[in-house]
Amino acid sequence: MEEMQFEVKGTFRMGDAWRPYKKVISAPNEKQARERTFAVIGSKHNLKRMYIKIDDVKVAAQE
Repeated sequence: MEEMQFEVKGTFRMGDAWRPYKKVISAPNEKQARERTFAVIGSKHNLKRMYIKIDDVKVAAQE
């Protein structure tokens, strides 16, 4: 299965504030892109899924 590039936007909890993020994630479909986003941000910032919000997922423009 071919990996596509997805642009994922949302916010995550850092201390008392919600901080915005935008990531480009490689995944075969949108659902996997969401799961990988939770995994990447959660492991990097030691956060549970309830502190990570995904607002938008779209296919990134190919160059």
